[in-house]
Amino acid sequence: MSILKKEIHEQPAVIARLLAHEQGNVVDIAGELGRRFTHMVIAARGTSDNAARYAQYLFGSHNQLQVALATPSLFSLYKRPPKLDGALVIGVSQSGQSPDIVSVVAEGKRQGRPTLAITNDPASPLAEAAEFVIPLHAGPELAVAATKTYTASLAVMALMSVALAADDKRMDQLVALPEQVVQTLSGLTEAVDRIERYRYIEHCIVIGRGYNYATAFEIALKIKELTRVIAQPYSSADFRHGPIAMIQEGFPVIMVAPTGVVSADLLALAKELAKLRAEQLIISDDHPLLAQAHLAMPLPAEVPEWLSPVVAVLPGQLFGLNLAQLKGLDPDNPIGLRKVTETL
Repeated sequence: MSILKKEIHEQPAVIARLLAHEQGNVVDIAGELGRRFTHMVIAARGTSDNAARYAQYLFGSHNQLQVALATPSLFSLYKRPPKLDGALVIGVSQSGQSPDIVSVVAEGKRQGRPTLAITNDPASPLAEAAEFVIPLHAGPELAVAATKTYTASLAVMALMSVALAADDKRMDQLVALPEQVVQTLSGLTEAVDRIERYRYIEHCIVIGRGYNYATAFEIALKIKELTRVIAQPYSSADFRHGPIAMIQEGFPVIMVAPTGVVSADLLALAKELAKLRAEQLIISDDHPLLAQAHLAMPLPAEVPEWLSPVVAVLPGQLFGLNLAQLKGLDPDNPIGLRKVTETL
């Protein structure tokens, strides 16, 4: 078994461990933050940046907080950091090593703002720079492509949102998440067996919207990292504003579409794509949507939309893993990548 496959299947245990160890800590952090901030600024790169995209929808919808993605080069290269008045400054990094992300958090502290590090290494430079730290508890992540640290980062965001809102109902939903991750992985066996159909693809589109806009970006990143396929993420809205012109017969389109507010929009797009004779790979628990698919990747029912990115990314992880192996690539050591990337 590849290291990556092993780590993908560790994710239910990682999320359960994270919730068990950090629920009290996050509630305490939320209490200490109180009204010390009016909005969030999140610094991240790569996979962690995709977790930050999820945070934009999550904290905006459930906590009425505006979330901005930082521009780290203003802090690290240009030495012209913007004013961070009113911000909670958050750094997200599985390694906590990248100097540009550390520089944003350090500047937040210098400006007197509350700062938070979300990292798998609580002894990292990022953790040392921040006032508060939430460890991911993912254990060593040995495969170069991040999987379990990504879903753990999403779970931290979800836990923080719940704690800030003191929302007992959503806390109960969050506690049920590890078992739903188990169900998702066990339900994908048939779909994984059919991935060989896509062995020779060289490009694809990945579409999501709302909470799963982040998932489209993360799945596209995993496909690029692992398979060398050109994978471009879009929201369904942006896709209609021009890129849909690329679609011709057999063009692969991966649609991330768990049940939720955006379901009707995605079903309408799936019907448009069917008329264009696209090759549709659909991740959903919605049966009418899955019926449009050439490859249906089912999700368990009853996962709340706000938590659906944690389960919806799993089919994309497995797709990237298995496609890499079919193409004769090593999924544990993608060409040209290192586990820790340090950028200035």
